[in-house]
Amino acid sequence: MRSTARQLAAPLLLLAAALTAAALPAAAQADNPLLTLSRERVVFQTEHGDIHFGFYQKAAPNTVEHIKRCAELGLYNTNHIFRVDKGFVAQVDGVENGRKAPMNALQQEVAQRRVPLEVHDSVRHDRRGILSMARYDDPNSGGSSFSMLLGPAPHLDKQYTIFGLVTQGLDTLAKLEELPTRKEGIFVMPLDRISILSTYMYVVDDSASGAGAPKLCTEALAQLQVRYDAQSAALENIRKERLPGR
Repeated sequence: MRSTARQLAAPLLLLAAALTAAALPAAAQADNPLLTLSRERVVFQTEHGDIHFGFYQKAAPNTVEHIKRCAELGLYNTNHIFRVDKGFVAQVDGVENGRKAPMNALQQEVAQRRVPLEVHDSVRHDRRGILSMARYDDPNSGGSSFSMLLGPAPHLDKQYTIFGLVTQGLDTLAKLEELPTRKEGIFVMPLDRISILSTYMYVVDDSASGAGAPKLCTEALAQLQVRYDAQSAALENIRKERLPGR
């Protein structure tokens, strides 16, 4: 009987140890002041669902300001998620190559900006939903392309800037992982284009109420809805004029 009890206890102890070890990185990250999320959120709307994300302003101030500016100018509208490598990354294309709608002069100027590498020993690619900048061989060549992690990727640590986190829409990322794909070089790409139909921004009200859960600023959301409706109408006109039959 004692032997049987030991046999049953051993796997449970191993499981408990494994769960504790797995929880350590997340706990360490939660206590890291560099990983305090800003109040701003960006939303990418796709036909598979919405993806909301926030920013690690303290960890990557230059990158955050650049991506926020791209979002404010609507640069990601009509862009796409060109890469979905299950368990690894879903990557947003750079707007210079992936966006279908034409850009005005200001949008072109912002789209061409580059940001430096911003890395820290304590900021790691250790969980699903982390936002990580794409770049070329030059570490200071970050533009508007970035990846949303679909699983831990420690080999990317200190090589690519971590600047934010998916706050809502992990279910949408799971849907993207189930789409049919093709291999092109090192990239795993969806067979059909995953368009970013529209984007908008909002601000989280961090003045806790009730159980302390954050709430959205209703006035800001009302203003954003007006902007979104206007963007949708403008994009539809562009589609009719410049993308007939699509």
